[in-house]
Amino acid sequence: MSDGQQSEGAAEERIGFGLHTRPSADPAIGTAEIIAGGVSLLWLALVGGFFLFAGVGDGSGGALGTVMVLVAIFLPITLIWIAAITLRTARTMKEEAERLQAAIDAMRHAYVSQAQGGLAKSSVEKRLEEIAVAAKQAETAIATFTSRRDADEARPSADRKAAFVAPVSNAAEPDEQPALALGTPAESATAPVSVADFIRALNFPDSENDREGFRALRRALDDRGLAKLIRAAQDALTLLSQDGIYMDDLRPDRARPEIWRRFAQGERGKAIAALGGVRDRSSLALTAGRMRQDTIFRDTVHHFLRLFDRTFAEFEKNATDQEVAALAETRTARAFMLLGRVTGIFD
Repeated sequence: MSDGQQSEGAAEERIGFGLHTRPSADPAIGTAEIIAGGVSLLWLALVGGFFLFAGVGDGSGGALGTVMVLVAIFLPITLIWIAAITLRTARTMKEEAERLQAAIDAMRHAYVSQAQGGLAKSSVEKRLEEIAVAAKQAETAIATFTSRRDADEARPSADRKAAFVAPVSNAAEPDEQPALALGTPAESATAPVSVADFIRALNFPDSENDREGFRALRRALDDRGLAKLIRAAQDALTLLSQDGIYMDDLRPDRARPEIWRRFAQGERGKAIAALGGVRDRSSLALTAGRMRQDTIFRDTVHHFLRLFDRTFAEFEKNATDQEVAALAETRTARAFMLLGRVTGIFD
């Protein structure tokens, strides 16, 4: 028998010991107890012989002498049995350690077996996985396919095309004071935010080294209307992160651009249910619980949803399907999908 077969047999034996067999109960009297009993009897015999042949024990020492004699007789016996109990406890702990090691080996063996079994899938399972991957690729292609095409008009690139037909400030809060005719506002003199910068700003910078992300964010914050949405999204993402919910961890189902357009055009209900594609149960449960308990969080969420709804309705008028699909992949859009599903706007 080879070394590998021997080690495998030893591992299987330990696995059976650790998982499938009940540990046998220790005998009430072990070797240590037998030895301790024998030594105790020997000690009592020696003490008895000493008193018998030495003529000690006439009680002339008084009560103190009697106590000292009893201590001298029984203290060694006590020490002997303490040593025996200590040995028995050490043996029990050793056996428990062996059982624990066997259980660990069994868990490791089960994990390795499961991993090897996962690699040896049947042809049917592999075929189903291939079909699922192909369906996912087709869905992605459909979601990113540009259905709006104008063969007679050349569209500018996303870096040069304005994100909105009209300034976003026109979609500001209805209770704001109207602008006074005191000259041209400062934001009117600046170039409109491009589609690319708008999408980068809604995704927020990836790290402190993301220069393009910070440039697009500063560019969007210069627009008063976009600044409101950016700050509302930042507040919502910050509050979600306090519960350990991060948009990069979510993998929502992609919705087709025409469904996003229906939402922008005012449709609600089952027609746009695909926008609530977030399936992470823990994130949904944590968010729903905080919506019920935290008033500040609830107000922040509703404010963010209103601004996103209003801004996206303006963006959709000038965006292609590819640009709508790119916007749906941003962190802000994922937060909208999560919070929208929790609040029930997709029902």
